[in-house]
Amino acid sequence: SSCTCCCLCRANMATPKDVMKRDVFKDIMWCGIPLLAQGQTLLACDVKIRLRVTKPYQNNYAGNGFDAKTGLVNLIGPRANPAQNNNYPLYKFSTNNFKTETYDKETAQNALQLINAVPNPYYGYSAYENNQVDNEIKITNLPQKCTIKIYTLSGTLIREIKKDEAKTSIDWDLKNQVGIPIASGAYLIHVDAPEIGEKIVKWFGALRPLDLDSY
Repeated sequence: SSCTCCCLCRANMATPKDVMKRDVFKDIMWCGIPLLAQGQTLLACDVKIRLRVTKPYQNNYAGNGFDAKTGLVNLIGPRANPAQNNNYPLYKFSTNNFKTETYDKETAQNALQLINAVPNPYYGYSAYENNQVDNEIKITNLPQKCTIKIYTLSGTLIREIKKDEAKTSIDWDLKNQVGIPIASGAYLIHVDAPEIGEKIVKWFGALRPLDLDSY
């Protein structure tokens, strides 16, 4: 007799021999051995070799039923040395020789190049604003202690902000020193970090007109 699910039946009736075959073939790995070109010697020139395989070779591999001590494959009974990470690629690294450098003036000076104003340019809106009457940008990647001065292109100082905290950014509400919104245009943001250096950022903003219906 036959049934419509014969394939499923055969899959469920796999013999122990079939199971052992699957265990063996599942752990097969390809290995590549580079060959020298005629007339060449080892390390005579630079060479890059890439072997793209799903399972990298591992010395003393301990796979399904493989005993690394005896070199024998045991297909019957429990596995002598179960494979690590289910035979998927396994990599290890160490951070013992890495550490954070502190109080390095050259590093601090190079970090000044990361200072920026976002968004730049500003087109009437930023993701930092909380409501329809809010205007806000951020000056980012600042050192712990610095003075930020914002000028017009003609050199007029419109805002000064002193920073002395661990936070690496400050918020600017696009207002001058007395709380009046600035006009649309280009501005210069000067950052002075004591004993480190200075950085100037050019910023452009197009402010939206005030909507009295929003109040």
